Amino acid sequence: MSVTELPTMPSRPPRDGRAMQKGQQTKAAIVDAALGLATQIGLEGLSIGALAEVTQMSKSGVFAHFGSREELQISVIREYHTRFEDEVFYPALEQPRGLPRLRAMFANWMKRTSVEIDSGCIYISGAVEFDDRAGPVRDALASSVMTWHGAMERAIVNAREAGHLRADLDEQQMLF
Repeated sequence: MSVTELPTMPSRPPRDGRAMQKGQQTKAAIVDAALGLATQIGLEGLSIGALAEVTQMSKSGVFAHFGSREELQISVIREYHTRFEDEVFYPALEQPRGLPRLRAMFANWMKRTSVEIDSGCIYISGAVEFDDRAGPVRDALASSVMTWHGAMERAIVNAREAGHLRADLDEQQMLF
């Protein structure tokens, strides 16, 4: 399968509803294509050349938006995290605090995981690819995962404090 045949994740509209400038639109389209590639071939497999092929841009045109392959990878992680929050975390906030919210977060997470079985999870593949390497890409991955971890831990604590879970519950064990 060539790079141009790989599926991409659907892009999302800007949160604030304002029209983006052309440069921002181009960068968003590149990140969208890069995210689609990364779910299939991993963050380490991303290259400016492959992305130029997918987006039908020149290598220098793609490079100009990021300045480095590392910054491209970090942009992909940020976009993945934003979509993860939009699909998993924020919808759960509509539920009452406590166990209903915790259940919604977990259900949303499992729904996303079932979709990612076919496409790939940036958090999981990134953890494997960058586990033994220090640097900004690993730091961005770790930060995103820790943010999600913290949100789940807060939801567990809130459910326990609301009396929905046993008072002697070990939050860390449940989180694991």
